[in-house]
Amino acid sequence: MGNHASSELKPLNIAVLTVSDTRSEETDTSGQYLVQSAQDAGHTIIEKHICKDDVYQLRAIVSKWIADPRVQIVLSTGGTGFTVRDNTPQALQPLFDTDIEGFGELFRHISYGEIGTSTVQSRAVAGFANQTAIFCMPGSTNACKTAWTKILHEQLDSRHKPCNFAPHIKVVDV
Repeated sequence: MGNHASSELKPLNIAVLTVSDTRSEETDTSGQYLVQSAQDAGHTIIEKHICKDDVYQLRAIVSKWIADPRVQIVLSTGGTGFTVRDNTPQALQPLFDTDIEGFGELFRHISYGEIGTSTVQSRAVAGFANQTAIFCMPGSTNACKTAWTKILHEQLDSRHKPCNFAPHIKVVDV
């Protein structure tokens, strides 16, 4: 999969947010999956947080990360469906300077092969804010696996060609 040059990986600093009214650190399999996958890929986890699905709490946490000079990527899981408690897109999209339309489109395209038409109920979105890339995925661990293995693993790898997100995010002083 993908064409990789021989240069070294430039590890990215990642914050992981689980959006849920019911999950705890012990039951947060989606957030744990994202943390472990990012670490296995050579990236650094700066922070992990579980937040109730509240528009203003979500904005506060992600705004803090957007302003943090260390955080380059935010991976959010949960709150992207259509229930009254699914608020992630409307909470975070107003923070975006630029939308990454292709993320949601590609996620739903790939998901169609896995879950059929149920993928239309996913409001997976992504965008840039203050040179921080923010990816909002559904709350199921399988959805996070799809997003990570089929999109994010390559797009967060600075060696992936012909392009990846590494050149578009803030530079972190070492």
